[in-house]
Amino acid sequence: MSNIRIFSSRNLLGKKCGFLDSISKWSKISNQYISSAAAPKLDRLSKGRTKTGILMLNMGGPQTTDKVHDYLTRIMTDRDMIQLPIQGTLGPYIARRRTPEVQKKYSEIGGGSPILKWTNIQGELLCKKLDELSPETGPHKSDNIEQVIVFSQYPQYSCATTGSSFNAIFDFYSKRKTPTKMKWSVIDRWSTHPLLAKTFAHRIKEKLGEFPENVQHDVIILFSAHSLPLKAVNRGDTYPSEVGATVHAVMQELSFSYPYSLVWQSKVGPLPWLGPFTDDAIKGYVKQGKKHFILVPIAFVNEHIETLHEMDIEYCHDLGKELGVDIRRAAAPNDHPLFIDALADIVLKHLNKGNPIGHKFLTRCPHCSNSRCHLTKSWFKRLCAV
Repeated sequence: MSNIRIFSSRNLLGKKCGFLDSISKWSKISNQYISSAAAPKLDRLSKGRTKTGILMLNMGGPQTTDKVHDYLTRIMTDRDMIQLPIQGTLGPYIARRRTPEVQKKYSEIGGGSPILKWTNIQGELLCKKLDELSPETGPHKSDNIEQVIVFSQYPQYSCATTGSSFNAIFDFYSKRKTPTKMKWSVIDRWSTHPLLAKTFAHRIKEKLGEFPENVQHDVIILFSAHSLPLKAVNRGDTYPSEVGATVHAVMQELSFSYPYSLVWQSKVGPLPWLGPFTDDAIKGYVKQGKKHFILVPIAFVNEHIETLHEMDIEYCHDLGKELGVDIRRAAAPNDHPLFIDALADIVLKHLNKGNPIGHKFLTRCPHCSNSRCHLTKSWFKRLCAV
């Protein structure tokens, strides 16, 4: 299994997919939107094993505050993520209007998004773990990749995130020759993996231990996930149910010993979104006399602006101070050993199972009207030779 090389993209959703050139000519990375976390550099090549590259898909974020405008423009013009009237005009306008506010938020968490850093760390640790699990083969230095695993780092599938990433890959290759000599496979969701649930349960226990013992069983655990427009929910996006499944798996690990609720954050614009919203839920519980809360970033596998600013600053600090209550946040999975074990187990089982792509990935939402979705899924079906 040491024949694994990790590549992580920090901006699949932004339509700049230069990282995919490195799949065709895997010896070179020529774009700022791709970084590699290679296996430990040993000289021998393994024999009899397929040389595998893992492409880790994640949301991305601006590395510095001066890149915020371009980042927001890509978000606001991506119809998979957000749909606006006259999007080509309105999207850039909204991006310009929001840039100063968002730049200020990034400056308050260190000046840029830590997603790339964390994805690289997770990739490096995943590679080392896979090497430990299969010590009979040594990591390779050659770039002659024979198999590509497209590994979404969103545990729960959504058309707006996971789907957009896969659409970006399809868009890239629709204008170029697809490297069909390599085997391709897809890991598109893993919301109920036991080690993911154990990771979140451990993070919650860490934070519970910071509360006085006499109030620990009164602490309300709020599993907070990025919200979704109700239009997308009614179209059939499986994201809400998959997030709920993760919450259930985590609470099973905790023996359902604490009060909890699933809430939603990061609403954008005036249209109806999935609720209850995180801040409104906190206010509602405070009216019921509750004073202690733990926020759990249940749909995020690493720290970024929605954990470090929205949760930590806007909710835990500002809202907690305003309401006179104690709000704390459990850390994201990040580099927790259980989480790295989860990633490795997912990859190993995927390789051993021999099923390159799941039936659910190939199934569109019941009311899907996105022609790109159909084209993307059909393309991946052919690519993975299902």
